[in-house]
Amino acid sequence: MSRIFDTAFSAIHPLYVAKVERKGRTREELDTALRWLTGFDDAELEHHIAADTSLRDFFDAARLNPLSVNVTGVVCGVRVEQIEDPLMYRIRLMDKLVDELARGRPLTKVLREDSPV
Repeated sequence: MSRIFDTAFSAIHPLYVAKVERKGRTREELDTALRWLTGFDDAELEHHIAADTSLRDFFDAARLNPLSVNVTGVVCGVRVEQIEDPLMYRIRLMDKLVDELARGRPLTKVLREDSPV
């Protein structure tokens, strides 16, 4: 079991915001990607930030987007699609979306809007 599972989403979100803003993106774009991945609306996302929800509980409550299976690539030297632990897989999906956003990938491509299910 990884320590990251019990880390509060509220501790990670500001780091994601800082990362994307350093690269010229906005918090709104980040939150759009997070809402796309988790199925949360604005109120639910803000609730998880305010409530110090652990990543385990955050993803337990999430309704993962069916198109998230199209998110592939390497995060921290590991291919996302090869991660076996379901929670770590979801955390790395989120990391990958943030990385793509920070690297300047168009939001429509980050959200896999043109991908088949």
